[in-house]
Amino acid sequence: MSVLKRVTTIFQAKANKFLDKHEDPRETLDLQYEQMLEKLQQLKRGLADVATAKKRIEIQAQQLQQSANKLQDQAKQALSQNREDLAREALARRQAIAQQLSDLEAQHKQLEEQEQNMIILSQRTQAQVESFRAKKETIKATYTAAEAQSKVTEAVTGISEDMGDIGMALERAQDKVAQMQARAAGLNDLVASGALQDITSSSSDPLQMELDKASTSSQVESELAALKAQLGQSAPSGELSAPSETATEQEAKNES
Repeated sequence: MSVLKRVTTIFQAKANKFLDKHEDPRETLDLQYEQMLEKLQQLKRGLADVATAKKRIEIQAQQLQQSANKLQDQAKQALSQNREDLAREALARRQAIAQQLSDLEAQHKQLEEQEQNMIILSQRTQAQVESFRAKKETIKATYTAAEAQSKVTEAVTGISEDMGDIGMALERAQDKVAQMQARAAGLNDLVASGALQDITSSSSDPLQMELDKASTSSQVESELAALKAQLGQSAPSGELSAPSETATEQEAKNES
């Protein structure tokens, strides 16, 4: 295979691939239908031309026949006047017209046969055009429906692919939420156990916190006991009773 032939083959292959990719069958069918209509119109115009030519031959034949009849009458008139020479001339002209009429009749017959053949061909072509038009519209409708279905399928496929990505994103988000919840729970456990300092607390020492808590509770109990003692004694009128010693003060005196 020569280089030029290989290049031509490659170019044709690429061109066919490009055309197949960008060809719209509906446009191609419409173009072919228009071409068929144009050919049908050409056939009808040809049929009209044949009919016109046949009509012209018929008119010419009528005129020649009238001339032949006139020559026949002139020949009779010449003989009646003993003008045999004129009669012979008239008959000679009539004979030439008769030959022309014979030729015209042959042409007329040919045109008539041609016209009949063209009529039959025109009818067949018309039927083919109508059949092609019906098939064309059916194919176009089917192609349009298939194209729409293909686009819907492509859209659904794209959504399915996106849903896969969305599912992965949701899964990652759920994992992060679970990790944050686990971290928060762990930090709460550490704060509760004292392993981590609670910045909201007034003291950062767990032992001191327990001591302060116990001291506060003891002081509350002492003050409660003192209030009970005061309620049990009646103070003189017009005088205010001195506040009773707290349990802590009493304990201090006893120790001294």
